[in-house]
Amino acid sequence: RGLKGAGRARAAAGGMEAAELRVGFVGAGRMAGGLARGLLRAGKVPASSILASAPSDKNLDAWRESGCRTTHCNLEVLQESTLVFLATKPHVLPGVLQEIRPAVGSHHIVVSLVAGVTLQTLQRLLPAGTKVLRLMPNLPCVVQAGAMVFARGSGAGDGEATLLKSLLSSCGLCEEVPESYINIHTGLSGSGVAYVYLFAEALAEGAVKMGMPGSLASRIAAQTLLGAAKMMLESGEHPAKLRGDVCTPGGTTIHALHQLEKGALRATVMNAVEAATNRARDMAED
Repeated sequence: RGLKGAGRARAAAGGMEAAELRVGFVGAGRMAGGLARGLLRAGKVPASSILASAPSDKNLDAWRESGCRTTHCNLEVLQESTLVFLATKPHVLPGVLQEIRPAVGSHHIVVSLVAGVTLQTLQRLLPAGTKVLRLMPNLPCVVQAGAMVFARGSGAGDGEATLLKSLLSSCGLCEEVPESYINIHTGLSGSGVAYVYLFAEALAEGAVKMGMPGSLASRIAAQTLLGAAKMMLESGEHPAKLRGDVCTPGGTTIHALHQLEKGALRATVMNAVEAATNRARDMAED
């Protein structure tokens, strides 16, 4: 069965590379736009094969400027696309699913980006056997440096998972996970981008305090974060090991780290991830 699944996956990926894949977005907000821009920038899908729907033109203008097609009709997205991303606000989704349900067929792959809506709910509101997956991206998908996790519903097989991973690897790191990890990913990475901006701002302000111009300090702070992250990913080392490598006995770094420990940086960041994860879980239960 595994070999057949792999064959289907290769066929699906081959079809995608032949630019036969038609991609639809129901909802055209920031996250949908980021994902679409990542696909376009990587050359995975031509703009003419992307169709986005939204109730008003407010968000659609940017899509048209990128060469994507747009509509105000959600059903048209289903009729014109095989891979459909659901990117509405959570409270709007049940009504949208009711509207598109009659148009969903066995050829569709439906991927929900909607926070707090479980696979169980999606499967209940879509026709039985629909190939449905749940994806949680983050904003740096816009610059092809996102961190995404996805979980598959009971109707989605290896072929669909491989296709999604192959397509979205153009937008950054993409991992398949158990659904229970999705809320944790929201707390770690979805919201985590903002924690990093706060830290970058503080780094730069420290340098400004010591006499460096703000714009230069911000650029150096950003490059410092980028370089540190790249070393973590490429070396595969535990961050504690990499941190230890920077510390020389009696040097500048250990003096600075002592101040961060006094300020309980680690505990505070852990609390932040916990708070955001719990909020994501609460939203799922509302």
